[in-house]
Amino acid sequence: MTEIKEGTISREIRGHVFLIGVHRASKMNAFTWDMLLDLSKAFGEYEQDANLRCAVVFAAGNHFTAGLDLGDVAPHVAKGEAFIKEGEIDPFAVHGQMLSKPLIMAVQGRCYTLGTELSLAADIVVAASDTRFAQLEVKRGIFPFGGATIRMAKTAGWGNAMRYLLTGDEFNVEDAYRFGLVQEITEPGKQLEQAVNIAEKIAAQAPLAVQATLSLAKTATYEGFTAGVREIMPKLMKVMKSEDAAEGVMSLIERRQANFKGR
Repeated sequence: MTEIKEGTISREIRGHVFLIGVHRASKMNAFTWDMLLDLSKAFGEYEQDANLRCAVVFAAGNHFTAGLDLGDVAPHVAKGEAFIKEGEIDPFAVHGQMLSKPLIMAVQGRCYTLGTELSLAADIVVAASDTRFAQLEVKRGIFPFGGATIRMAKTAGWGNAMRYLLTGDEFNVEDAYRFGLVQEITEPGKQLEQAVNIAEKIAAQAPLAVQATLSLAKTATYEGFTAGVREIMPKLMKVMKSEDAAEGVMSLIERRQANFKGR
């Protein structure tokens, strides 16, 4: 097995599932500027590959991430440099193009600052029982700029969000589950396995239907209920005409597992 270089973002394809790994365990996976750049690139690769139907982001070691390596990242941010290039995808879904396909996070240990924000931007979060979350930015003289300020109140409720955004205090996985930030809790070390299990279930479904479901949910979330309603019938008509819709009907009639092609 090829050894993965420390301080890099790995890629692995398992069928229709894309695994994106964070590898800087010696520094609790604190993100450097180059790691942010490569994460955006990996998201872009996932978006552009029609064979990939669901992605899982995970991290090596005992912790998902301690946050940003501010000594390395802050100078770039202060200059207003962008970490998303043309054709790439913003992992935080606030500074650039969003994913049109599902994203699952598998987290453990410390999941601080950008780790919490990546989780807020994901579609599903599977967390080990030892996971702790925190938005520490106010303790460092800044504020969260990866989406927590605009997502956490909607996910966790105003009071819960302000309790932790304004203090920088840590909250545990049970609180995160109660807030709706985490969907499943596993034993430590089992979070990636379960995230992949869910990803494989999603990848077995009709890709066009999955993407339409995501799109409608995001439209309603970001643009409002009425905007979401407007898109229902146009998307339905498009999906109903697909080969996958016909395959879905035939699989039901023939009592077999559907074999979807994404067209």
